Parts: sequence; structure tokens; C-alpha cells
Amino acid sequence: MRSKSVLRLFIASLIVLGALFISGGFLLWSSTPQIFNQLIYNPYPPGILPPNLNSEIARVLREIDVVEARAIARWHSLPPPTRLPMRPGPNPPVLQGSGTESIETLGELMLFDKNMSPGRNQACTSCHMPYAGWSGPIPSVNATIIAYPGTVHFRAGKRTAQRHTYAPFFPVLQFNQEQGLFFGGNFWDSRATGYRLRNPDAEQAQGPPVDTQEMGFPDTACVAFRLQQSVYRPLFELLWGKDSLNINFPANTEVICATPGGAAVFGGNPEPIKLKPEERTEAQSAYDHWGSSIDAYEQSVQVSNFTSKFDAALKGNYKMTADEMAGFNLFNGKGNCNSCHVDGRGTTLQPGQKDTSTTATANPPLFTCFGSANEGLPLNPRNAFYYQTTPDSFGFIGNPFGFGYRDLGMGTFLRSGFGSAPNPNQNWIQFAPMVDGQFQVATVRNVAMTPPQCPTTEAGTGKPYFQKEFFHNGYIKSLKQLVHFYNTRDTSFAYPVTSGHCPPGTIERVTCWPMKEVPNNLDTTTGMLGLSDTEENQIVAFLETLTDGFTAPYPNSDTFTGQCATCDPATDPNCSPSRQGNGELIPTPPLPPCAPAICGVSPTPSPAIQ
Repeated sequence: MRSKSVLRLFIASLIVLGALFISGGFLLWSSTPQIFNQLIYNPYPPGILPPNLNSEIARVLREIDVVEARAIARWHSLPPPTRLPMRPGPNPPVLQGSGTESIETLGELMLFDKNMSPGRNQACTSCHMPYAGWSGPIPSVNATIIAYPGTVHFRAGKRTAQRHTYAPFFPVLQFNQEQGLFFGGNFWDSRATGYRLRNPDAEQAQGPPVDTQEMGFPDTACVAFRLQQSVYRPLFELLWGKDSLNINFPANTEVICATPGGAAVFGGNPEPIKLKPEERTEAQSAYDHWGSSIDAYEQSVQVSNFTSKFDAALKGNYKMTADEMAGFNLFNGKGNCNSCHVDGRGTTLQPGQKDTSTTATANPPLFTCFGSANEGLPLNPRNAFYYQTTPDSFGFIGNPFGFGYRDLGMGTFLRSGFGSAPNPNQNWIQFAPMVDGQFQVATVRNVAMTPPQCPTTEAGTGKPYFQKEFFHNGYIKSLKQLVHFYNTRDTSFAYPVTSGHCPPGTIERVTCWPMKEVPNNLDTTTGMLGLSDTEENQIVAFLETLTDGFTAPYPNSDTFTGQCATCDPATDPNCSPSRQGNGELIPTPPLPPCAPAICGVSPTPSPAIQ
């Protein structure tokens, strides 16, 4: 007890000292990362955090170091691009030769740089590793707390880590007046609109570095400050200009950038680094270049490379199995998946009709409509966000509303609401009630990607599996469950209960679907499809053909050093794709009404959300 009291006193002293030093002094918190790592925030009831969380975070950081080292070696192996002394004709300046690989490599170096966080302990890829399809790399997190811990352990966000693959192909967010629908943007709620850079993926890359629950810088200028110190600074300056990082930062910048965003000492100031106006502009330019460089990498063949079985089949280089082809036909027909995850062909055939359309090979389909939809997921009480109701060691409270929080998705964003981002288009505000509960229709490419040694996402198949999570709140734990949910959500399996309270005689996720967190604007193209169990499995088989790495090894998919999961159906009733993850279900506590700061913001949801 005495040691804990001493630690609390020491932490409190650091916070006070931080306030003083941020005002004008200098203290290198980052020189004592061990202290930073002791500032543990754990407001969670027993059993919420997975017991192996610390060791798994350390594992992923080691894997990140491997890829970062490979990227550095790749950079040094590139022949220098040619910068012509006089460019021919009225053309913009171009780095001839290796310019493309150079900017893609710069983006890779940035994406795997764990120095881009106050504790130097969090990279973008802490939540997005290649072997998981650029989504969450820790199976125990995917099975439990849903969102990944940030630089401050254990602050966490509220949604699953979206896959990076093919995200650069999403257009700038716009409202199609003819259809009355939004298309484009990045993030689950489309808040990375692309309004300024005209590139949603680049603007998405600017989010996590200053997200309080993720990488957590307190000021966007910290990105430029740490870029000054990076080993790849010469590559950045080669691409973006030799003076692009010549910013005179004040002496206390290190302590500011070593303090996580949301800390009480900042008093809510989003720009605690005191820069001259011209220096602030230069720092913002560097921040924009950060986003553009990462987008270049994510759009490259290192990440989005169209090397799946499906792509091979389009070229006649792979013949789908009977189940895969049956699943493809169901995907485009009875399953109605193609209504949103479009591949350029027809959908929902009527009796007597035959699909004679073909898929273009010159522009392979992305299997998304770039829109948003509310699929009616239940509230997931496993989500760590609900429990962050008390201040951490820095005085930050992640979610003051607790279980009064409701995730309205795009609706909250259009209202510039809590936990989202400012809406840059005042004309969109009026549409918030018609998109409450809607989340981005993600591409289904790489939905089934797993490390090579864990060849499936599904439990109980006789193969080692990698536990993933699906949809924005991670409620679904296998592809079988995902298809079964679409198939049976609105059948007699729907019950007016919350998760963890399914009636006796039913099995949650199998014969019981709890009530929808947000019932407004429900997508009714699914929910009662009439698929048989075999047909569900066939759609899963088709989804597995969309995993890249079939025609060529997928870059950096070999870096997983964790453990695959195994189970025995003879001793574990949840060892099946249908019941996968049911051992981690917990009862939802009695829910208070939706907080007025969420559901009471004008224009309010219609009908009202409880």
C-alpha cells in the first residue's frame, strides 16, 4: 500500500511540474519512459481487460520494429531519384526514377514509427498490422475490449480498427441530392471527409496522432517536431523540400509532446506549443505531408495490391471451388450482399432471371458502395469506452457519459458531436437524423486475412485460428456469425433484450439477437434472407477468396510472432464459428437513457433514441 501511495504522490508531482514546465521550463519526460508506462489507468471492472494485454502490446511493438527496420533498409536500397535542374516544358517538378517508391517508403516509415506518440510507445500500426489485413493485431483485444489501448495505458477508443487496405480509393465525402445519400470519406463515421486535402485517406492519417485515446499528441505540431528528430528526415526533405522541417520550436516542446492530449495542464488548448504564425503554417504543412505520404503507401502495391484468389479468377488463373462459386452467386443474389458491397454486377435476381453480367478485369471491384448503413448491431458491453468515466493520472476523462453513450455514427459527426470531429459543411447538419446509426460500408476485401500460421478466422474447423472482430463495435466474432446476423437479424431470433440477457433456451448470436443499439434508419435489405446453414457457409467461403496474397506473398504478413488459437468442440461448447466468442459475453448493465449531450443535440434523432 505504501508503494502505491508513493507512486500516486510521484505522479501528482509530475502533473504539477508538467504544468510549470509547459508554461516555460523544460523537462524531458520522454527520457524516463519507464515512468510514463507506470501511469496506468484502469477504471475497468475485473475481467474486462484481457490478462495478456501488456505482453501482447509488447509483442506488437517488437513486430513493428521489424517492419520499420525493413522499411529503413528499403529506403537505403533505393537509387536516388533524379531532380532535373530544368524541367522540360510546362510540367510540375517530378522526382524521376524512384520518386514513387520514395514517397511510398516514406509513408511506410511513418506508419511504423512508434516515436509518433508522447510515450514513444504507439505507432499507427499498433492497431493495424499487415497480417491482420491491416486491422487489429491482438486476438485477446478483438475478443474483449474491442478498441485498442493508446499511448496512455489503458485509455482506449470506442470502435474497432478499420482495415487500411483499399481505404485510399474512397472518394471525398459528398451528399448525393438525387439519391439522398452520403458517399465517401474515411473512418467508420466518415469524419475524414477530404474537404481540405481532397483526399479522405490522407486526412484519416492525420487523426490518430492527436486522438486522445490513440497516439495522443496534444498538438498537431508535435508531428513536425518528431519528424525533425526522425532517422528518415532526409527522405522527408528530399520529397517535400529541404527547408520543410526548418521550424524553430520553443525549448519546452519536448515536454509538451511527451504529455498526452487531454491532460488537464493544457486547459483544453489544442495548440499548447507557442509558435509564430509562419512557423505554425510550416508545421501544418508538414502535418499535411504526413497524411499524403501515408496515403501514398496505403494506396501502393505494398498494401492494396489486388492479389486474391478472386482477382486471379477474373484473369482465368484460378478456378473457384464449388462452394466458393456458390457463395459468389449467393453474394450477388439471394444473400443481397452486392446491394452495398458492389462488384459492378447485378443483384437480387427474381425467379426466372439469370445473371449474365461480368466483372470488369481492368478495374477490379472494391466490394463497397462507398456509402454508410445502419445494420442494427446490439450495444456491446465489452467495449472499454463505457467504463472510462473517471479521470486518469493526467486528469482526462474519456467518456463522462458511461453507458449513457450511444454511438450514432455519422449522425454524431454531422452534429459535430462528442467523440467525433467538427463537421466542415454546414449544409450537412440538417441530414443528421437520417444517418443516425449509420457506419461506413467497408470493403470486404481482406475481411478474412490472418497470419499464415493461423489460416482461418473461424473456430472449430480443425485449423488454428486468429480471433478477429467485425463491424464498428466488434460484436460479431466470426465470418459465420456475420453472415448469420445478416440472414436472421429480423426473424424470430430477435428479442427485446440487451446482450448477455438472451432468454433461456436460446443461444446469443445463434438463436437470439439482442435489440439494436440504434434502431433508426435500419438497413432493411438484410435481416431476413432465408439462407440455409450451408448457404451461409458458402458465402463465408467466397469471402475468403478476397484475401490478398494468393498470386504473390503479401508484404510483411510474415511478422506475426503471437499464438494462434485452438479449441476442441468435444470439450468447449463455444468451439464453433456460430458460437465463437460466447465465452467472453458479459451481461449488459441496466442502461440509462441516452445522454442529452449525445441524443439531445439539434437536429435531434427522430424518433428519439432511448
